[in-house]
Amino acid sequence: MFSKLLNFLSKDIAIDLGTANTLFYVKGEGIVLNEPSVVVYDKSSKRVVYVGDAAKKMMGKTPPGLESIRPLKDGVISDFDTTKEMIRFFISKVLKNKRIIKPRIAVCVPAGITQVEKKAVIDSAIQAGGREVLLIEEPMAASIGANLDISEPTGNMIVDIGGGTTEVAVISLSSVAYSESVRVAGDEGNESIMEYFKKNHNLIIGENSAERVKMAIGSAFPLEEELSCDVAGRDIVSGIPKNINVTSVDIREALSEPVREIVNSVKRALEKTPPELSADILDRGIFLSGGGALIRGLDKLITHETGLKVQVTESPLTDVAKGTGIAMENYKKFKSVFIN
Repeated sequence: MFSKLLNFLSKDIAIDLGTANTLFYVKGEGIVLNEPSVVVYDKSSKRVVYVGDAAKKMMGKTPPGLESIRPLKDGVISDFDTTKEMIRFFISKVLKNKRIIKPRIAVCVPAGITQVEKKAVIDSAIQAGGREVLLIEEPMAASIGANLDISEPTGNMIVDIGGGTTEVAVISLSSVAYSESVRVAGDEGNESIMEYFKKNHNLIIGENSAERVKMAIGSAFPLEEELSCDVAGRDIVSGIPKNINVTSVDIREALSEPVREIVNSVKRALEKTPPELSADILDRGIFLSGGGALIRGLDKLITHETGLKVQVTESPLTDVAKGTGIAMENYKKFKSVFIN
């Protein structure tokens, strides 16, 4: 009875704690926050001064006394204290410090997470102000958020491409029949673009610039009409700022290695999927979710490589947060999908 009262009075929260972005879903309200997983702190006072959007704008531009940090790497916590402060800031922002009872928090995590990494997520959420913490695997959350019927005895293959990891899973009867977590995703794409400019144009560009180029003209498969854009950076030889024009053909070459890793992970999943579930995937196709699903032509490339129908979900950027929130709100129905 007491636990029911707690659940009724508290504003339960679902968190997509992503390498690139953190999303918050509040019980009864839906997704209320979507900000970069970036923190800026003062080196002398060790105090967090900017979080989220404000911190992202300062990446690569901070004065000597400040440092910008991305506290998550490859989908897991790499800086415990900073992650805790970031979650605490976002909770305060979302609930506006008006909560009486600490919230129950559901957090999605990579399918290949270790016990140590699980504990880090739980501890950081508790210390940031959570009453209880539930964990759900990202591909399961993405499937629920994409409105796939996970409870039926049919196989659904989902590929969730985030900032730090690509999660490939086959889901049936509310459980994961096969999963693989590959630590190649959006961040590696940005790094590949930065390296491409350095090697081919003697130009150093920042991570934010690489991400903008990727979003503007990045592609995984030849486009009907190739795109182009200008990119500014610092010349390696002269040290002077310069501007060059690149095309989507150039950026496709830059992205070829991480894209190939993602395609190979899909192929491995197909090879290891039980035959009966393979027949379902042949019929239903493959679903792409996450920010990486928006790379132009990725669905066409996977279709070209596998011969299977591939489709991007309706809301790839929010599937995981939405699915985590739905599972939390309907705990009795989805109790079995939580992994702790």
